[in-house]
Amino acid sequence: MNWHNYPNFSPDEFRCKETGELAMDTDFMDRLQALRTEFGKPMTITSGFRSAKHSAERKKAKPGAHAQGKAVDVAIMGEDALELVRLALSFGFTGIGVSQKAGGTRFIHLDTAPRKAIWSY
Repeated sequence: MNWHNYPNFSPDEFRCKETGELAMDTDFMDRLQALRTEFGKPMTITSGFRSAKHSAERKKAKPGAHAQGKAVDVAIMGEDALELVRLALSFGFTGIGVSQKAGGTRFIHLDTAPRKAIWSY
């Protein structure tokens, strides 16, 4: 993967927090960079790639979109979160998870899994 194609991101943001592995999907990253360019504001990635060995992935029946390099969680809140969701829909992200509870972790999950869904945490 040529990280020069993603000027608003660095590989370290996407490394598995538990194993250090990195295997992001190129098509996903192209879409994410296009979204970031249109959004025009920083997007802090709190979770990118997760190895199948990651504790969150081991709890699942089969590894999810993060383990395929096709998902990120972005730290964001308020009006910026709403704008990011609106834009993500227009850029073809098919999974959007929203966590905006006061006192909790505020983030938006974005993925390109083969289904269309929006949910809250």
